[in-house]
Amino acid sequence: MSYRPTLSRTWWLKNNAFKLYMLREATVLPLTFFLLCFTAGCYSLWQGEVQWQHWQTFMAHPLVLGLNGLAMLASLFHAWTFFELFPRVMPIRIGGVVVSPKLIVGAQWLGVLAMIILFSRLFGAP
Repeated sequence: MSYRPTLSRTWWLKNNAFKLYMLREATVLPLTFFLLCFTAGCYSLWQGEVQWQHWQTFMAHPLVLGLNGLAMLASLFHAWTFFELFPRVMPIRIGGVVVSPKLIVGAQWLGVLAMIILFSRLFGAP
C-alpha cells in the first residue's frame, strides 16, 4: 500500500509561483478566441465580399475588440514568461562562454518589436 496525498481543488492558490503558472496556462483561452476569429475571417474572405463585410462588422463590435485586446495582453504575458524561462532552460554558449540571460531576453523582445514594426508597415494604414 502506498501513500497518496489528497489535494484540494485550490491547491495552487497557496503558492504565488503556482498562481503565475496557472495564469500563464490560462492565456490559451483568449488566444483561442483570437484564433477562432482569425479562422472565421479567412473563411469569410474565401466566401466572398458579402461574408467578408459581415465578418468586418462583427470584428468592429466593442466586445470583440475588447476580447482581442485581452488576447494581445495574454500573448504578451505568455511571451514574457517564456522569454524569462528560456535562458534558464537552454543557456546559449558561444565559444565556451555562456551568453548573458539579459542579452538573450533583450534579443527576443527586440525580435518582437521588429515584427511589430514590419507588420505595421506591411499592413498598416497608408
